Amino acid sequence: MTVEPFPQWLRPPPGGFVAEDLDRLPDLPPHTELIDGSLVFVSPQAEFHMLVISLLESVLRRLAPADMRVRREMTVTLGRDQRPEPDVLVVRPNIGGDTKRTTFRPEEVVLAVEVVSVESRFRDRERKPHLYAKAGIMHFWRVEDIDGRPVVYAYELDPATRTYALTGIHHDKLRLSVPFDIDIDLTEIARM
Repeated sequence: MTVEPFPQWLRPPPGGFVAEDLDRLPDLPPHTELIDGSLVFVSPQAEFHMLVISLLESVLRRLAPADMRVRREMTVTLGRDQRPEPDVLVVRPNIGGDTKRTTFRPEEVVLAVEVVSVESRFRDRERKPHLYAKAGIMHFWRVEDIDGRPVVYAYELDPATRTYALTGIHHDKLRLSVPFDIDIDLTEIARM
């Protein structure tokens, strides 16, 4: 068995990688994120993860106001060395803008959603919400797998402290009036 040589582009430059490197580095695996100047490679996702993303994406797309769009797994450039990739986003994009772009700006993001995976628990529960809040993203949802059922922890930004406040824990139904009227039957994933 031969071991492939370590690609030189994987060695971080002095000061770490920057947001633009995600568009320049060759052969990056899909869904590579930049957190604190380090590349983060995503491991294969469980079926639960994919089902939750699909459910939220389809229902949010149906409920979102005309000036908002629902996207999945696209990065948000939060700073020089921060470019995380939420699982689902609700954005106010520049309509008629560049469809070839690879990232959103934080001021375009209305809601960021992270579905927690075993390998990304710390990032999804602590680091990424902290980054989203500091960047001014008003709404954040964290989705946990509790015995095969999604539980959504909904947060809203406190603009004075730029931290998230928990606004609700939703087990079977997700009903919210912000950022728009939302009513999602979370038990639907059992039928998907």
